[in-house]
Amino acid sequence: MANSLATVTITGAGGQIGYALLFRIASGQLLGPDTAVRLRLLEIPQGLRSAEGAALELQDSAFPLLQSVDVTDDAASAFDGANVGLLVGSRPRGPGMERGDLLAANGAIFAPQGAAINAGAADDVRIVVVGNPANTNASIASAHAPDVPCERFTALTRLDHNRALGQLSEALHTPVSQLRDVSIWGNHSATQFPDIAHATAGGRPVVELLEEQLGADAAREWIRDVFIPRVAKRGAEIIEVRGSSSVASAANATIDHVSDWVSGTTHGWTSAALPSDGSYGVPEGLVSSFPVESIDGQWRIVQGLELDAFARERIDASVAELIEEREAVRTLGLLG
Repeated sequence: MANSLATVTITGAGGQIGYALLFRIASGQLLGPDTAVRLRLLEIPQGLRSAEGAALELQDSAFPLLQSVDVTDDAASAFDGANVGLLVGSRPRGPGMERGDLLAANGAIFAPQGAAINAGAADDVRIVVVGNPANTNASIASAHAPDVPCERFTALTRLDHNRALGQLSEALHTPVSQLRDVSIWGNHSATQFPDIAHATAGGRPVVELLEEQLGADAAREWIRDVFIPRVAKRGAEIIEVRGSSSVASAANATIDHVSDWVSGTTHGWTSAALPSDGSYGVPEGLVSSFPVESIDGQWRIVQGLELDAFARERIDASVAELIEEREAVRTLGLLG
């Protein structure tokens, strides 16, 4: 029997990522086998029927932990009492849409959601923004929730982290379970920096293993010219191969992110985008990805990592992109 009850709100719940999330959350994979869940499915009016259909399937699945499912197009009721908010729905870039248009369109989504979170969410609410541009959308939502501590707003770079683990596992012929301490820095975009300088496989440095396998020069070339761009552009590769964007892997990463946030990291650090505290020269308050650990239910940036000139250059470039996005949304009046 469940010992506690949590309300989980999913935006864009009628979409493919939402659909991939719902059944895993209801089964207990998000918050564990001792927590019953109330699901709140938020959709735009034209997506309600899809979300309602998913609600019927949830009912038919008879999950013991699922207490209720509510479908709505009203953000205030969706976030009322929410303990976890998964902000999946966003506006993708359309044909001929300029960057400013994209930011403005997403501002119209995430600003009201932030206000609804501020007005009604539970005191312990945790938010992860999945919808792109995720880092900046998290900043917009947080700016409109002034009564909610900014560190409760995070953006998903666990998908990039998991992609990096998958690539290393294949290259080293090593199970993912043996890999530790990969880092994703910066923006969830093509400028992100997947960093393996501190990563280990079976306790040995990954870079050392790659040099043994490929030779020192070839290992450096593989990291720079194959590994980093493939992780950063994996989403585009999947669209090209599959014909549509990442769905199951994005949902899986969202589950991983929240589960670790709530329960704590136990196998090295992971990666998450959260408001900077000034660490590693990233401007304070900028939502950027860092290597993080979850301790007592709070993300903490891993401190004291040495960064060489190559890493510093890549991180600075991604942070510069985030600053540019922040200034663009500030010009649009979306940061208050």
